[in-house]
Amino acid sequence: MSEMVPMTRQKYNELRAEVEHLENVEMPQIAEKIAEARAEGDLKENAEYHAQRENQGMMQAKINQKKEKIANAYIIDPSKLPRGEVSLLATVKVKDLDYDDEEEFTMVGAGDEDYDQGKILSTSPIGAALMGKKVGQTVEIDVPKGKLKFEILAIDYPELD
Repeated sequence: MSEMVPMTRQKYNELRAEVEHLENVEMPQIAEKIAEARAEGDLKENAEYHAQRENQGMMQAKINQKKEKIANAYIIDPSKLPRGEVSLLATVKVKDLDYDDEEEFTMVGAGDEDYDQGKILSTSPIGAALMGKKVGQTVEIDVPKGKLKFEILAIDYPELD
């Protein structure tokens, strides 16, 4: 059974548009290249043919992955998110109690994660531990190297303002 994927209506629509583009533009282009390569003759030694067949397989896998996210999506209504606690789309400022430094995380759904930008999956270990917490609460998170200890300093919803 697949895990439900939280996302905004905007992200859902973007994924659907991307799948439509991949299926109706990219895949036909690859099929055309396969046909051109096939016309060149012997398929056993035709590197272009084999490369395009591999591209076709990778493109189909990408399409299938995106379709699975769409099929398992549940749409979050940003106006109904609880503003006083951490939830999807929240930007959370935390203090690492072991190192006494501050970090900021934005809780996002699948496909929006960008760890270099501090956008973490709400279902990741850190995201899941922070979800539902309020300012002032302390959170302990089990990670492979031990435990992280964070105090929640602030919660903001910049995308909703």
